[in-house]
Amino acid sequence: MTAAQEIEFTNYLEKHKKLIYKVARVYCHDAEDLKDLIQDIIVQLWKAFPSYNDKYAFSTWTYRIALNVSISQLRKSTSKSKRLEEYLEQVEYLNIDEQHEDENLANLFKFIGLLKPIDKAVILLHLDGISNKEVAEITGFTVSNISTKKQRIIEELKGHFETLKN
Repeated sequence: MTAAQEIEFTNYLEKHKKLIYKVARVYCHDAEDLKDLIQDIIVQLWKAFPSYNDKYAFSTWTYRIALNVSISQLRKSTSKSKRLEEYLEQVEYLNIDEQHEDENLANLFKFIGLLKPIDKAVILLHLDGISNKEVAEITGFTVSNISTKKQRIIEELKGHFETLKN
């Protein structure tokens, strides 16, 4: 990579660091593992940067790589049921109160953490305002499949919040 590309990559990372952190946070809950995942994402972005195709927006390209790295790392970890059990042991559910938006956000991330890996990606992209068409490009699903998945995921998350209220 040339010096100019290195500067361009550094600027690119600065602009997209929140997106990278957000994706990693959804897939990783331990602080040390989160740092490792972010580092793995950045390494993959670095490797792919010279061959970036400007046909795609930087954000779409970043999501695709970040999600692929995150999902791959998740698959390498222990079985799904063991991960879920360990995670649920650590989660302390808080009472939802409209005056405590930070608690609502924390709960949202906890509930997103309970979703299947691809569902996490779909809802994260939706919450970022990414169109169904772009989500389909990033994930490889059809637009209609994304729409259906999104509605099902939203209903599941609403159910979790309803459980907290009761």
